Amino acid sequence: MDALVFLKQKSVARQPVYALVGDEDFLKRHARAKIVAAAIGAVDPLLAVSTYPGDKLDFSVIRNDLETLPFCAPCRVVMVDEADKFVTEYRHELEAYAAKPSPVGVLVLDVKTFPESTRLAKVLPDSAKIVCKSFPAYKLHELKPWCIDWAKTTYQKKLLPEAAEVLLELVGPEMGLLDQELNKLAIAVGKQPEITPDDVERLVGRSKAADVFRILDAIGDGQPGEALSILEELFTEGVDPMGVIGPLTASLRKLALVGRLIHEEKMPLGPAMDAAGIPKWDKIRLATERQLRHLGMNRLQKLTDWLVAINYGLKGGSALPERVQVERLIVQLAMPAS
Repeated sequence: MDALVFLKQKSVARQPVYALVGDEDFLKRHARAKIVAAAIGAVDPLLAVSTYPGDKLDFSVIRNDLETLPFCAPCRVVMVDEADKFVTEYRHELEAYAAKPSPVGVLVLDVKTFPESTRLAKVLPDSAKIVCKSFPAYKLHELKPWCIDWAKTTYQKKLLPEAAEVLLELVGPEMGLLDQELNKLAIAVGKQPEITPDDVERLVGRSKAADVFRILDAIGDGQPGEALSILEELFTEGVDPMGVIGPLTASLRKLALVGRLIHEEKMPLGPAMDAAGIPKWDKIRLATERQLRHLGMNRLQKLTDWLVAINYGLKGGSALPERVQVERLIVQLAMPAS
């Protein structure tokens, strides 16, 4: 079950074994809270929840804990953090336990992967396998409804759709960071019922995605020196080249799509931007127009191949240092059209 679907449920039936699968800590944290609430209700978690590190854990320890009914609680919840090694080492024991679980215990396995082909995965119902995967940059648009709903239900603020788009462009797909920024925005706007795009631009802190915006602005202005200077700032701060190329690739793919829609399908600029997922905010739209004009159709048509090449190169396909590969791409983009 997708974690967002699980979290939106008003109530969930208690399962004897759960697997929280993926790498999005924000989703895992909230899924854990919902599982604990379903298992023990209003009881203080300190009385009924145990947490163990999965890298140095014997199965007998958690088995005994799961069989022990806590004081003043309907069951005991046992969490195993970073449980991939634990699951691999005690797969047979876990399969046997899942087939005949303790009536007074709830076991929660926090894992990065949980292949459906395994017997353990097959014995668990879908409602007990909570998928908590992070969103890749190219799926940013899928987080827009969540941002709007989270702002409303958690912070009692109406996040305008355009503001959600700007927030995602600036912060990226990390849900924990998005939650922090929404909390900050809700406090900063005070009694104002809405959060606008201007609020987001004024109040949201700088992130890798925001720095990529600065690089793209320099590219759109045809200033390779400025673009490289911003890139050097990021490298000096310890940002990995892959950390730059991720959000940069997402933005450049949108520009390439706009170019293709205009060139091949004769689509007007506005609808082409809509189709590519460019936020409907004047500042971003105008910046996008500058970038499109600067790149020109020739480079726009080459963008996809360039992005494939650099992603391959950064994953070991090139002998050049990673920083040099990113710098070369920036220069290719920022130099005046020949």
